[in-house]
Amino acid sequence: MSAPRRVRPMGPRAALLECAGLHDAVALRAALAGAGLPGLVDCAAGAETVVVRASSPAALRRIVAAARAVAPGKEASAEPRTVDVDVVYDGEDLEAVGELTGLGAEGVVRAHSGQEWTAAFAGFAPGFFYCLGEAGTLDVPRRESPRTAVPAGAVALAGRFSAVYPRRSPGGWQLIGRTDAVLFDLDREEPALLRPGDRVRYRPVRELVQLSPAPAPEARPAGPGLVVDEPGLQSLVEDRGRPGSAALGVSPSGALDDVAAAAANRLVGNPADAAVVENLLGRLRLSASGDQVVAVTGAPAPLEVPGVAGWAPEPGVPFALRDGEQLVIGPVAAGARVYVAVRGGIAVAPVLGSRSTDVLAGLGPAPLAAGDLLPVGPDPGTAVQEPVPVPGPPREPVLRVVPGPREDWFTPASREAFFEQEWELSPDSDRVGARLRGTPLDRARTGELPSEGAVPGSVQVPPSGTPVVFLRDHPTTGGYPVLGTVHPEDLSLLAQLPPGARLRFTRHPAPDLTENPQE
Repeated sequence: MSAPRRVRPMGPRAALLECAGLHDAVALRAALAGAGLPGLVDCAAGAETVVVRASSPAALRRIVAAARAVAPGKEASAEPRTVDVDVVYDGEDLEAVGELTGLGAEGVVRAHSGQEWTAAFAGFAPGFFYCLGEAGTLDVPRRESPRTAVPAGAVALAGRFSAVYPRRSPGGWQLIGRTDAVLFDLDREEPALLRPGDRVRYRPVRELVQLSPAPAPEARPAGPGLVVDEPGLQSLVEDRGRPGSAALGVSPSGALDDVAAAAANRLVGNPADAAVVENLLGRLRLSASGDQVVAVTGAPAPLEVPGVAGWAPEPGVPFALRDGEQLVIGPVAAGARVYVAVRGGIAVAPVLGSRSTDVLAGLGPAPLAAGDLLPVGPDPGTAVQEPVPVPGPPREPVLRVVPGPREDWFTPASREAFFEQEWELSPDSDRVGARLRGTPLDRARTGELPSEGAVPGSVQVPPSGTPVVFLRDHPTTGGYPVLGTVHPEDLSLLAQLPPGARLRFTRHPAPDLTENPQE
């Protein structure tokens, strides 16, 4: 009889399930994703694990119980597809890989194209899949110095895996060739070329390969809405995000301070998931095209409607912005992010079910630029709401963290130091992750952690020892150990901390996942 799966909590609503190996992880993810489990928000495989994210602690207990009932090594129910990828083998690292493996350049080509690969799990970008070879003859380390830019279509090796870069991005894999296969295309019925469990065959070709040209930009909409007169430092359209696509390498995205975004929507009578403008540090100017009802929440900032004497709008209070009038949002007095909701919601075209901008993956609308028109949707037919207070961020924020799933990778002294010391938010922080400054944490274990899934709030610790708290545009998998997971309800506090802010962490009890779920 097989040993039961080990379960490691990742905050109160997520867990990491340890598997017997890669094929078991792929099979378990497929079994859970196809089981129609209530409350399953997302499910993604890693090299030897599966991460599940649930809508509530009760749903998480049910999902974990279902995972324990899946026998290790059980095959996925869906029939795998076979996908052929044409490759020109002329990569910059082909000769070096030939020396590392002892196969020579021609031997590398024969080994790479002469075996079948399995699309195991998605990586740092939509469509980037870690593919495992059946022969295991090409096991090479990553480059000592990653490239700052790897071209789209590059075919690469790292460790036991092969992959194709779906878009231009930094990368440390060994480049052995290139392809014109489009790994992720939103115009296809299934945007990702590969899905977990697919079989991949790389076919050598001699012809030069030209990547498909980028689609022509869409015409700007006309009609009622908000016109961007002057964008802020980072002005984006965001809603509740696009959970459920982690298996394709797509992060959840969405408003970083979902509490402030929901409050702005409630003020103007929108549903909580309507799209709003998220603006970093204020200094934003918007004009009304047609009469609009607007509300501003989040970080407190001065508001002005030039030309209207004796009155200025207040944060947390809905107000009318007449056709042609301009709303000026000044620099924030505290906090970091301001949210602007308009009655009807911002009706830009959804991408994978969401209007959110994902800055890491490049999905959703582009960052706002001067002259952009943000169209509004139909009137929701509900009344605007009473004003709400707009408090600034706490002076000394303390965020709850559930230890794990990989706290055992760190020394006991470092685990204590994480909670005892005060950390500073680095200016390098962004929507992908909040980077911290403080006394580096020491590992108790060396070597590389096999890539595994991550969730918003994961406290990942790279070799430098300084943690990064993943935010909503985080990569769906990572290779650094996660010391703990910030409570989902505290991520809105983190979203409102400006660079240089000080913060602390406190332990939060892990959910009890050892017993059968009880309602």
